[in-house]
Amino acid sequence: MAFCKACGQDIGDAAFCPKCGASQGAAAPALAASSESPTAGMEENVAGLLCYLPFVGWIISIVFLLMDKRPFVRFHAGQMLGLCVFGFVFSFVFWIVVLILGFITALMHFPIGFLLVFLWPVIGIAFLVAWIYCMIKAYQHEKFKLPFLGDIVEKMVGA
Repeated sequence: MAFCKACGQDIGDAAFCPKCGASQGAAAPALAASSESPTAGMEENVAGLLCYLPFVGWIISIVFLLMDKRPFVRFHAGQMLGLCVFGFVFSFVFWIVVLILGFITALMHFPIGFLLVFLWPVIGIAFLVAWIYCMIKAYQHEKFKLPFLGDIVEKMVGA
């Protein structure tokens, strides 16, 4: 009794499998597992830059972090995700502090909480500058590490 080399179906004496159509004259070619990353056709610096794109950079970073095996790309993907998470947590804590100080100082008639609101644009500009600087460094094929965050990301992604 003969079986198909590709799918295992009983073929008898046929030269081709009736189920999958594979030729039985030679061994069926095995699917070669590609050792290259799905994003290997893209230059590292372009992939690193794409991680920092506005609005969709965090999605691209997740994809590159999961699929790309190049340390440079994984580092920038991780750093962008870290920057997004840090920005979200920092924003949340900042506004909680502003609200608490606003309520406390309103009772004392001293508007510290209100004055902290004017600090928010300065913090936003600092995040924007860090983000653009990381974009430029990634495109220049440099591995710029943000203070504190860069070291943590480097350990996590093994870059």
